[in-house]
Amino acid sequence: MSAGSLAGRVAIVTGGARGIGAAISALLVERDASVVVADMGCGIDGRDPDPSVAPALADSLGERAAAYAEDMAIPAAAQEAVALARERFGGIDILVNNAAILRDAFVFRGTTADWDAVIRNNLSGAYYLIAAATPAMRDQAKARRGGGARYDWGRIVNIVSSAAYIGNYGQASYASAKGGLTSLMRICALDMARSGVTCNAVAPFAHSRVTESIVPANDQQAEYKERALRVPAEPVAAMVGYLCSPAASDVTGQIFGVRGREAFVFSQPRPAARIVAEPGGWNEDALAAAVDRQLRDAFAPLETDLEAFNTEPLV
Repeated sequence: MSAGSLAGRVAIVTGGARGIGAAISALLVERDASVVVADMGCGIDGRDPDPSVAPALADSLGERAAAYAEDMAIPAAAQEAVALARERFGGIDILVNNAAILRDAFVFRGTTADWDAVIRNNLSGAYYLIAAATPAMRDQAKARRGGGARYDWGRIVNIVSSAAYIGNYGQASYASAKGGLTSLMRICALDMARSGVTCNAVAPFAHSRVTESIVPANDQQAEYKERALRVPAEPVAAMVGYLCSPAASDVTGQIFGVRGREAFVFSQPRPAARIVAEPGGWNEDALAAAVDRQLRDAFAPLETDLEAFNTEPLV
């Protein structure tokens, strides 16, 4: 996409001041969108917020960027961020739900407080923003914002993780939240289809505070971390930019992955194999035999996402 391809659009990027979020914010501004950089500046665990982080990046991006430093895991903050976008820049067209925290622990050691904090930040915060912005997007569709025959500026992108689909040790809360973001993406894509608003998910493989925080459980995971830290964030931003562009106006409900120069589209759960009971239903022996004979070959392997993607990236 060229400079100017997003002219007139207004975006909110959560977690938008550092790492992958900062790369996305910068790319959207480079393509002439206006961006609200929503970032409370907290640590990777969600603690110790720093309200100077978002303004620092917004100032560096120029007059088409504004900072919002409140906690987006609070419904009122999502409403305020949308109001800021509309008042400052005239509308709201693009949402990028990127904000994420980590409080990893094995399921037999984690705390409910940490679970609640991760779900609230990583999943509920995305829902709050979508719920706050989509009424305005629907109104913009009715008003044909952008001047076309139909409103096709509306874009929602959820930043997810392969940990949601494959798994990783100690990441019950993080992976569950990212899996929830994928489900939220699918429902949002359906709910907003009549308004011409697309919704997709992107799973990044790149250097970020998340990859920096990985504590390898084995040699394979140590190799994965070393490789991941060499992968830049900019290709992830490029995919988000594409999904927000006119070229992707008919792309919705999909899960993409980006690792350096590689891009993937992920399959989504559908029945992979089928067995049918005889009239009268299953008995235990018959069911066990049918599973072994007709379903077992379709089982997903029990591996982590770090092992599944432990190959040399193309950067």
